[in-house]
Amino acid sequence: MSRLRSPTAALPVPRQFPDGLLADAAQVAAQMEAATGAEMYILGDTTYGRSVNVAAHPQPGGAVLHYGPACLSPCRKLPVLHIFGQQPLDVGCCAEAFRELYPDRQSRVVVLNDVVYAHAMGELEQQLCPEYLNVVFSRVVCGDPPGPTPPGEVRQFGRQFPVEAPGGLQDYAMFYVGAEGLALTSFMLTWNRCPFSSFDPATGCGRRETFNVNRALMRRLYLVERARDARVVGILVGTLGVAGYLTVLQHLRELLRRAGKRSYTLAVGKPNPAKLANFLEVDIFVLVACAQNSLLDSSDFYRPVVTPYELELACNPAREWTGDYLTDFRDLLPGACAHVELPPAVPAVEAVPDISLITGEMRAAHLCDPPAPHLPPSTVLACRDQTWALAEISPAASFLESRSWRGLEQRLGQTPVSKAVQGRRGIAIAYEDEGHEQS
Repeated sequence: MSRLRSPTAALPVPRQFPDGLLADAAQVAAQMEAATGAEMYILGDTTYGRSVNVAAHPQPGGAVLHYGPACLSPCRKLPVLHIFGQQPLDVGCCAEAFRELYPDRQSRVVVLNDVVYAHAMGELEQQLCPEYLNVVFSRVVCGDPPGPTPPGEVRQFGRQFPVEAPGGLQDYAMFYVGAEGLALTSFMLTWNRCPFSSFDPATGCGRRETFNVNRALMRRLYLVERARDARVVGILVGTLGVAGYLTVLQHLRELLRRAGKRSYTLAVGKPNPAKLANFLEVDIFVLVACAQNSLLDSSDFYRPVVTPYELELACNPAREWTGDYLTDFRDLLPGACAHVELPPAVPAVEAVPDISLITGEMRAAHLCDPPAPHLPPSTVLACRDQTWALAEISPAASFLESRSWRGLEQRLGQTPVSKAVQGRRGIAIAYEDEGHEQS
C-alpha cells in the first residue's frame, strides 16, 4: 500500500485498483488528491478476482473507492463506491446478435451484463424493447437493498430484475453481455434451468452457450462425496471484507465439529496449488469467498476445494440436493432463504450405516453432540509478549507450529536495508550463471 500526502488534513480516502489497473493508480490518485484536497490511499493488496479487500485499510475512512470490475458483494466494514469503467460496446451489433438468437418476438429473455458494459444497457434496451415485449433488463445494484425481496423479483449477484412469467424464472432464457468467465459460470450454475446465450463485445459474436451444466454439476456432486469421506478439512479464508464471512466461518466450524471432522482455518490470501500443497494432512478444503470466486477449479490442486454449500450437502443430513445450486454463502446462514437447521444428534448405535461411493468403505454419516471443551487454563491462555498481551492457544495452531517449515521469517528491524541488485536468472534446476561457475 502506498499513500499520497496532501497538505490538507482531510479525511483519507482509500482507493483500490485490481492488478490490471495498478499502472494507472498513482496518476488517478494524484489528480483526485489535487482536485479534492483529501489524502488518497492506494490499497495494493490483492482483490482476489473482483472482490473488495479492505482488510489492510490503515485507518478509518469515509468509504472505499473500488475501480474496475467487481463482484458486487456487500462489504461489512466500509461503504464501497464502485467505479466500473466503461468498456466499448457496439450496441447495434449486440442487438443484431440478439435478434438472430431469439427470432421469436414473444421470447421471454432476461438480459444480464458484465458491470463494465452497464453504461450501454440503456441504449440496448431502447433498441430491443419495442420489438420484444417480454424482454427484461437486469439492473446493477451495489450492496443489499433494504427490506426483503418482494414477490416476483430476483436479487442476486448484485443484479435485480422482475419475473412475471407464470412458471417463474425457469420460463426465461438468459442473454449475457460480456466475455466468458467466472461471472457467466456462476450465473449458469445458479440458474441452471434456464438456457443461456451470450454476446462477447471483444469479438462481436453472439452464441448459444454449450457449457454442459449437468456435467459441471456432476463434478461438483463428486466433490461433495469427497467431502463426506474427508476427516480433516481446511477452511480457506478467501475474503476479509464480504459481509457475513465471520458468521459463516463459525457456522462451518460448528458443522464440522458436529460431523466429527477436524478443521483448520487458514488465511492464505489467493489460493494456488503451491500454497495448499504445504498442508498434506488436510483431506479437502472449503473456500469462503464471494459468490463469483467460490467456484474454484481445483483440478490442478493436490486436494479438492469445495464451496460452503457443498460442504453443507456433505455434512448436514437435513440438507438435500434439490437441483438449486447456491454460490453465495450468506444464503446458508440463519435467517437466510436457504438456511437448514442441523438435526438433533443421533447415538452411534442408532445411526444408519453409510457406504462411500468412492472408496466403498463404511463411514459415519450422523451428527454427534460436540464434546464440552475441557482444557486446563494454563494451556488455553499464554503470555505473548512483555506487554502482557494474552494469546489463545488452539490445538490446531500448536500442531501447525510444530511443522519444520513455517514460511519466511520477517525479522523486522534485524535485517540491514540494501539496494536492489541483479538476481539470478533461469529456473531452480539450472540457473544461467551456474555453467560459467563450473567451467
